[in-house]
Amino acid sequence: MIALLAHYDSRATHGNDSISFAPGANDDGSGIACLMEMTRILSQLDIPVTVKLMFLSGEEHGLFGARHMAQVAEKENWNLTAVINNDMIGNSNASETNTQTNTIVRVFSENIPLAETPEMAAIRKLNSAENDSRSRQLARYIKETGERYVNNMTVQLVYRFDRFGRGGDQQPLCEKGFSGVRICEINENYDRTHQDIREENGIHYGDEAWGIDFEYVRKNTGINIASTLNMALAPDSPQNVGIDISGLTNYTDIFWEAPAKGKKPAAYYVLVRETHQPQWEKKIIVKDGHSARLPYSKDNYFFAVQSVDEEGHESLPVFAIGIRK
Repeated sequence: MIALLAHYDSRATHGNDSISFAPGANDDGSGIACLMEMTRILSQLDIPVTVKLMFLSGEEHGLFGARHMAQVAEKENWNLTAVINNDMIGNSNASETNTQTNTIVRVFSENIPLAETPEMAAIRKLNSAENDSRSRQLARYIKETGERYVNNMTVQLVYRFDRFGRGGDQQPLCEKGFSGVRICEINENYDRTHQDIREENGIHYGDEAWGIDFEYVRKNTGINIASTLNMALAPDSPQNVGIDISGLTNYTDIFWEAPAKGKKPAAYYVLVRETHQPQWEKKIIVKDGHSARLPYSKDNYFFAVQSVDEEGHESLPVFAIGIRK
């Protein structure tokens, strides 16, 4: 399953004001519009996975809709591979600084998982994997596929869970152990977000439709479609990806197992990056077998493996952890 989220509740200046007009055109009408367009497109396609489009309420007062759905997902044991929250993807002009662009969008992702157990923490520390949670792999995947298919767009990865001291509907699902990210505009306009509609000193306040950059919403929706369909059409991710740490060598022996279900991959990509780099730098294709010996020291590089089909659809990468064979 893949879950796409947006919230349809909105608010004025005061959070408990239930009377004033609060259109919420950007926060989060823009995300709702994205999901509605994805519903229209995906309903016409035959895809081999379940895509859940969640139109959520209660975000502005405690993430209530998302918390309920997280409980349902846990209770029903959903096989939820990815959670993508679209919250404010339509404003391209920043308040105060007047910075303007509709060619960059942010993706926020957790580093240390909110649902980390002591066993998970021990594995993370052994492998120095603070920057390689499953949510972070999802964020990197969205960057690669989004920029591949959507013209004039850069996906900026922000390596924190959400905006500073704030949150969104992906949080309750991450707390249950699912991999989740937030897609959000690069420039926020605080004259419009959570404001009563009014005009003061020549400044228009309020989250109305005139403040939406519709081309920006279109491109951000394209990033969602590209990422979702590539994940949906790809083989499942490989299993038990590891590197042999039993001996001293300047080579790295990496191994993995085929996906437990679904179509058989046509090949695998071994991903390589230096430890200080935020993005995977190299893809090495392996067409036969489930292992590779690479002339890169495990001390100097990080590794991951992803499945790929004959048409080039790639699964989410799985980070390689050290194992003594």
